[in-house]
Amino acid sequence: MDLPINKRGDNMPNLTEDFILRESQVCAPNYHPIPVVITKAKGVWMWDVEGRKYLDMMSAYSAVSHGHSHDRLLKALNEQAQKLAMISRAFYTDQLAPLLEKVCKLAQFDMGLPMNTGAEAVETAIKASRRLGYRSKGIPTNQAEIIVCKNNFHGRTTTIISFSSEPSYKEHFGPCTPGFKHVPFGDAAAFEAAITENTCAFLVEPIQGEAGIIVPPEGYLKAVRDICTKHNVLLIMDEVQSGLGRTGKMFAFEHESIHPDGLILGKALGGGLLPISMFLSNRDVLKHMVPGSHGSTFGGNPLACHVASTAIDVLIEEGLVENSRVLGKYLQDELKKIRSPLIQSVHGRGLWVGLEFNPDFVSARRVCEMLEEKGVLSKETHETVVRLAPPLVIIKEEVDFALEKIKETVEEIEANL
Repeated sequence: MDLPINKRGDNMPNLTEDFILRESQVCAPNYHPIPVVITKAKGVWMWDVEGRKYLDMMSAYSAVSHGHSHDRLLKALNEQAQKLAMISRAFYTDQLAPLLEKVCKLAQFDMGLPMNTGAEAVETAIKASRRLGYRSKGIPTNQAEIIVCKNNFHGRTTTIISFSSEPSYKEHFGPCTPGFKHVPFGDAAAFEAAITENTCAFLVEPIQGEAGIIVPPEGYLKAVRDICTKHNVLLIMDEVQSGLGRTGKMFAFEHESIHPDGLILGKALGGGLLPISMFLSNRDVLKHMVPGSHGSTFGGNPLACHVASTAIDVLIEEGLVENSRVLGKYLQDELKKIRSPLIQSVHGRGLWVGLEFNPDFVSARRVCEMLEEKGVLSKETHETVVRLAPPLVIIKEEVDFALEKIKETVEEIEANL
């Protein structure tokens, strides 16, 4: 395996600083990236503008689960782009129905509503859940409630941030959208106690990603499934990050052998090439989304549909879900062998692992910066957790490379305490 060599020659121009400075002059500062400027990528590897090589342990928040520039996906993209890329849903195409048939069969739903981004699909789920509540459950107009979990992350639109429990996501973006109620994640009893006659849905991540890749207690998903059935409340799973193999199952809800009433997919659905998302549910829910009720110019465009259809084939035919399960367990097991006061916990499922550091000793941001210097790229969340979520095409030798650099980083920090 050709490993990264990340030393820059003394005479090499600092292109990294140049690009970062230029971006800071013209781009709103709504992100805080690791200071590296990527120019190309293939598989699990990325290269910066100065020729340095890095292992991708981030996968664009799971959007690049198939690896960068997968040959089959590039072929599908090019073939479809030369035939038909975009016409909007003012007309039918020969690509939307085949994709929805494939995804609905895979996830065992009747219908889907295609959009572009995860946040758009969440908004779709909210609208569909409320409309069903009014039209089928008899909830008084404008009184529908959706229960969500504390520390959730479902996107950045004004409605979605309205039910975030993170104050910084809402600061000076109000007034917030009403109609949401918080309960602790992992507490089924608290969820049931919060249900009222106006509750139309429970929107939940089966594993909380942005919160630090938090896995709920065993039996939690099954319990909320039973509660939702008992009280006639829709169970909506947001699997924008956790879905399509990331956790070692095709869908994270499968770990507890349940089935939700609605499923939100995105990110990896586009094969790392195009944005595409969707809300899947049954006919009794989605039949109410009639012409004029919802839409998107780019939603369900033939180019994205064709790539997404191929992306699903690749996941299945190349055994990427099983690879996530096997190497994810290996990654977690090896991380747990690192004995250090710096590390507070290791948690996750499949190739979606949170490595939590003790903030009294080091910030997760500093760990990510040190890993970048060693040829491994990841990103912190909530100041204490380093995300480890490589493309699902990763092999054991590449996982070992990441483990080696993590161990080196921990040892260096300990030596300087």
